[in-house]
Amino acid sequence: MVNQSDISTRKESLKKLLQVIINHEEAIIKALYDDFKKPAFEAVLTETNYVISDLKETIKNINSWAKPKKVRSSILNFPSSDYIYSEPYGHVLILAPWNYPFQLALCPLVAAVAAGNKVTLKPSELTPNTSHIISKIISEAFAVKDVVVITGDATVATQLLSKRWDYIFFTGSVPVGKIVAQAAAVHLTPVTLELGGKSPCIVDETADLQLSARRIVWGKIINAGQTCVAPDYIMVHQKVKKEFTTYLIQEIEKALGTNPEQSPDFARIVNLKNWQRLNDLLSSETILYGGQTNKDTLYIAPTLLDEPKSTSPVMNEEIFGPILPILSFQSKIDLERIIKKYEKPLALYIFSSNKSFIDELLHNYSFGGGCVNDTVVHLVNNRLPFGGVGHSGLGAYHGKLSFDIFSHKKAIVKRGTWLDLPIRYAPYNEKLKMIRKLLKLI
Repeated sequence: MVNQSDISTRKESLKKLLQVIINHEEAIIKALYDDFKKPAFEAVLTETNYVISDLKETIKNINSWAKPKKVRSSILNFPSSDYIYSEPYGHVLILAPWNYPFQLALCPLVAAVAAGNKVTLKPSELTPNTSHIISKIISEAFAVKDVVVITGDATVATQLLSKRWDYIFFTGSVPVGKIVAQAAAVHLTPVTLELGGKSPCIVDETADLQLSARRIVWGKIINAGQTCVAPDYIMVHQKVKKEFTTYLIQEIEKALGTNPEQSPDFARIVNLKNWQRLNDLLSSETILYGGQTNKDTLYIAPTLLDEPKSTSPVMNEEIFGPILPILSFQSKIDLERIIKKYEKPLALYIFSSNKSFIDELLHNYSFGGGCVNDTVVHLVNNRLPFGGVGHSGLGAYHGKLSFDIFSHKKAIVKRGTWLDLPIRYAPYNEKLKMIRKLLKLI
């Protein structure tokens, strides 16, 4: 059976972590603002409260999640009782990204601890203020032998990856994900890779255009577009493109005013390197709206681009910023030509009131997850898996799935001793006919 004292210890450590986070919530919000001016509303909604809710759910359910699960026995093993035991992998490495530096560091850590693992966490060097408060929180909540935070740049990450781990959890870009997978393969270490890609929004002529625009704009401007499941580009039916573009502009200005640089509700790009990359994406493109930039403050305005060429840089990399290309389509063939040009995306969003159109798209395209008539919000439900497929990721987590990915599922058959049928034992003699008859009955 599961060691209940061990489960109680895990639960108590998570309760302590919960209290420490609550105690430091204002410091976390300030750190996120200092790193890239993340608005307090977004910091609470997508970072601190997200982790607090995750902790509460895990604490509430850890006993049932960790309990051995009895499954139906095979008649071939009669008499027996069969179970699945959840066993910690051992020592796990979590490599966290910079875009949601608190949530995407702490949520995997919570699951790893709940599953009974020892954890080494490396937060991103691009958000030093948040990394500092994470280190402080972890040092207050855990003993070093149980959880340790190691800070540093890519060189430190490379050194960590050169070591042997029992499990690696990585959130970040596709190129770095490949490096992580290669390092893990040396020791056949299991991995979860939460990556990204170009997540499309499809808007047909039957959609509620104004509401669709509002929800797409929200999904794009939150965190200044630095979200792995942010809408990367829009494909809107040609019949409604002009009207829909007008609504997009209206919704941007409703949210952030006519000068978003002055809005307290719009984050900045995380560093100069990323700002420069986004700034370069705007060159030689037709700008429908926005386009203003400020190198000194790392500001990129919410920007709409008109029909960029398929060969343009903005259409050949994940944007990861507040730039939104708008393409038009007339037929499903147009959609297929564009979507299938890219690797399978982490998310796909459909805006339509045409059920058959929606069902066809959901059936025809492979992607990590998504929404119909909204964006991003599939992450809210912890009963839904979050993860990619193909180049957008490997493995999924959230809720109980988070506990499961950090647990080896060990199969156990407990045989009874009061009956032992001789048919399986040699010498077999004439047993073949008998066993064939028996197997047909199962």
